[in-house]
Amino acid sequence: MRRGLTLAAVAAAAVLAGCATDEPAAPPPAPPPPPPPPAVSMNEGVAQAASIYVAFMRDVGTIPPGGFTDAEAIQAAIRKGAAYEPAQLSRGMIAYGSILALQAPEFVQGVRTYAVDPAGRQDLINRIIADPAVAATLPGADAAAGLIVETLGRDVAAMHRIAEGVEGDAYTIQERRDPRRRWAVTPIQNRDSRLQSAKTLSAAQMLPSAEESARLFAAAHSGAGLDLNPGRSGPPYTPAVTRALALAALAALGAGGEDFRTNTEAMTVDQNSEFCLNMSKLMLFQCLAASRPSYEDMFCVGRHIARDLSTCTAQNITPPTPELAPTAVAEGEAPVASQAAEAAQATTTASLNSGR
Repeated sequence: MRRGLTLAAVAAAAVLAGCATDEPAAPPPAPPPPPPPPAVSMNEGVAQAASIYVAFMRDVGTIPPGGFTDAEAIQAAIRKGAAYEPAQLSRGMIAYGSILALQAPEFVQGVRTYAVDPAGRQDLINRIIADPAVAATLPGADAAAGLIVETLGRDVAAMHRIAEGVEGDAYTIQERRDPRRRWAVTPIQNRDSRLQSAKTLSAAQMLPSAEESARLFAAAHSGAGLDLNPGRSGPPYTPAVTRALALAALAALGAGGEDFRTNTEAMTVDQNSEFCLNMSKLMLFQCLAASRPSYEDMFCVGRHIARDLSTCTAQNITPPTPELAPTAVAEGEAPVASQAAEAAQATTTASLNSGR
């Protein structure tokens, strides 16, 4: 009987097993989330280039707008104002502009929306490298450009004030009632050596400021730390502003770090900007070569240091009106002088001696 009960239990278990339904299969694990976009990255070379521009403009901004006390003070102003290499100063200006653009949260956040998708991010990086003007179409570009234009515009205004003051004082100091007239009309000693000194200073490589570089490097990554006035500037943009926006966009996409130096260095090169500064140096040398008394050297400081720096910087941030647009040049040719540069070329100390 016990055996019969066992067989019955086995049979019942088999029947129950046949009636049981299979458990549903567990769902496959969810795919891992996409990696976060790379952080904002700007290499130290950009910050160092920017520091050269910032430090030089701060130093040359200490030239008194008038009231030179002796001939040596004028020579000191010449040495101070001549101490820039045109290509370095131009590149530093664009590098500084890119760091200014990174202080615009609207622009940085707008650019970084394209960094979420790795394929889309790489496509945008490639497009910006191929055509920097792409960056000017990104969200928030007008806010970033506004910071560049407003901040560099302060340098334009500062240099213009110095130019007006120094050029005006070059006439005032010739008046008989001015006590400085005695030394101002005296022929300059060692004229050749002071011209050669200006040429040597102009060719010397400018060294970055370690303190300024560190400050700008931190500001590029944090988007803060600079004393700026907000503003907006819509298109069209000059090539210098466009390149600054492009450099900032690459940094916002995480493509401006040490591994991208080739791209970032290329982005700071603007031939028209460099040409304007080179023309200014040539006019300064011509002015100094023709100058004899100290009041003429004063005019050289006002016209071909302060005023030319103001003019070249203004051209970098302000699109020319159609009638003043620089002549287009074919690829591979040297840039053609803008009208401002042509006007500077025509100016010599003869305009000083012939009256205003």
